[in-house]
Amino acid sequence: MKVTTNTDDLLIIDDRPFFFSIMLGGFILLFVGIGLFMLSEGIWAGLIFAGFGIFVGGGAFYAFVQRVQVVFHRPEGWFEIRRKTLFSTRKVRYRLSELSHAGIETSRSSEGTSTYRVVLRIPEGESVGWHPITLVYSNGRGHHRCRDAINGWLGVAGDAAGEVA
Repeated sequence: MKVTTNTDDLLIIDDRPFFFSIMLGGFILLFVGIGLFMLSEGIWAGLIFAGFGIFVGGGAFYAFVQRVQVVFHRPEGWFEIRRKTLFSTRKVRYRLSELSHAGIETSRSSEGTSTYRVVLRIPEGESVGWHPITLVYSNGRGHHRCRDAINGWLGVAGDAAGEVA
């Protein structure tokens, strides 16, 4: 997750899961390759391997690999969350005046490691609540940089929008 544009009138945050896409693509290719090799040797169980790679790997790719872009547009007074998968594009637009700040939502595993995602706070109106930018949690400092960039662009002071439970 990173800030791609940051001007007085426009802020764009992008999340492109390249690493996860490559990992899932490798998973699919590995299982399909093993399955095809087994089939070429006359072992019909290779169909199970290939099918597992195609259906499970393809399903995971469809469900989890998603390009997310959040555009904040000050002149027209809106911000928009855009999600794009292999087969669909969804856009949800809100009024900029509804947004109070951005925060970080933390998920802790049983081993004690933490993963994060950036959430946007709309305190009142019909869209009240925390709106996550990405649907999945991940690690790294990009989330904190994006939260800080959003809050700085909105003019929200310091730690007013720290961690979310």
